[in-house]
Amino acid sequence: MAAADLPPTERLVVIGISQRTASLALREQLFAEEADQSLILDDLQAVGLREALVISTCERLDIVASQSVGDRMTGAEAECTTESALRKVMARRIGGDDRILDEEGYFHRGRAALRHVFAVTSSLDSQMIGEPQILGQVKSSHRQAIEQDMGGPLIESVMQAAFATAKRVRSETPVAQQPVSLIASALQTARDLHGDLARCAGLLVGLGEMGELLAVEFRAAGLANLTVLHSSDRRAEIASHRFGCHTRPWGQLDLALAAADIVITAEGGGRYSLEPAMIAAALRQRRKKPIFVVDASTPGDVAPEVGEMDGVYVYDLDDLEKLALAGKVSRETATMAAWKIVGEELLRFERRWAERAAGPAVADLRRHFEVVRDQVLSEGKLDAEGATRLLINRLLHEPSKVLRENAADEGPERPDEERLSSAARRLFGLAQGVRDDVDEADESADSVGEAAGSGESLARSDESLKE
Repeated sequence: MAAADLPPTERLVVIGISQRTASLALREQLFAEEADQSLILDDLQAVGLREALVISTCERLDIVASQSVGDRMTGAEAECTTESALRKVMARRIGGDDRILDEEGYFHRGRAALRHVFAVTSSLDSQMIGEPQILGQVKSSHRQAIEQDMGGPLIESVMQAAFATAKRVRSETPVAQQPVSLIASALQTARDLHGDLARCAGLLVGLGEMGELLAVEFRAAGLANLTVLHSSDRRAEIASHRFGCHTRPWGQLDLALAAADIVITAEGGGRYSLEPAMIAAALRQRRKKPIFVVDASTPGDVAPEVGEMDGVYVYDLDDLEKLALAGKVSRETATMAAWKIVGEELLRFERRWAERAAGPAVADLRRHFEVVRDQVLSEGKLDAEGATRLLINRLLHEPSKVLRENAADEGPERPDEERLSSAARRLFGLAQGVRDDVDEADESADSVGEAAGSGESLARSDESLKE
């Protein structure tokens, strides 16, 4: 089977890395701003892909594509070629060696790829389940793919289905409330400790998605002074423009800590960004004025000993969730409901494409019926009974012939007679009880059409019926 003929759920492929699979170092190497995403799409076109989009966030880089490389190849060959093309494009961003993708990346195809796209768009694969930013980022990626003529029918159908799934998840489950409640807990705790946020200085260390979301909400709640630090000065500068705030070089983390009343850490690199020694030094400079720390990373950025120090109040995401969930639905319950919706939408998508696949056959059948109808109408003046009897005989001739030939075939590769008969009854909505009547009608139709090798012989048989 050629790649173009594969069902859509088998043609869809995803290659990527995320916070769940890859180290911070690899995520930093693969991180793509909007301009970089455009270049990646250009690279994908250059290697022969016709449908693709790039989802790039602080937590992931995913390339979603259709197996359109080598449409005349078999499905297995196209799979191999498409995967090679995607790996080549990803490897180009990390120096050309794609072996690290085997250890820290993933490659999904078919139904698994479709499920992955639905989950990412619905924020079920994010560090903080339900965070709202990812949907906007995926929509932006979708628009960019369209602008660069990389949308295509499969990608378009998949993304529209993914957006519909995300809408259901947000409207029918409490998943979207989780980050809102968590952020509200963080804001209230900060106010309890420091009072008016307009008089506070904030510091964002790292640019994980939950950290960015917290920074946006703190700014909206009145935090007037915010500084961003990141190991990449370029990314820190870009983020500072987004937040409308200041930035400092990574080497000045100790000075930034001393000036900060509220610290949000969002590196997630598997190492501690905030150690007891640097916090102790910051507290000395602050003359024991307290620091409120939100550790928005998994694994955490703050050494456990920091939480035991006087003058430092450390809350991780679990701590904030416990404050937020008093009397409310748990994250696990909400997530289970969301995944159920994803499963339902997967089945809906597959059914819809299966129905579309039957469209050409239905159209051919309708055209055939119209041709036969026109032939009957053109063969002289008949009353309603004669015309309809003639039409029925002609339409039933070929199906009746195939069913009887199948029943008479005694070869070793004989098709399943009952299966064909059952399919015929299902196609025409026939009840089992009318089978005998149908058999009698088949005999009449066969007597008309058995020798019909041409239009003339069929017409002669029709004439004999009228007599």
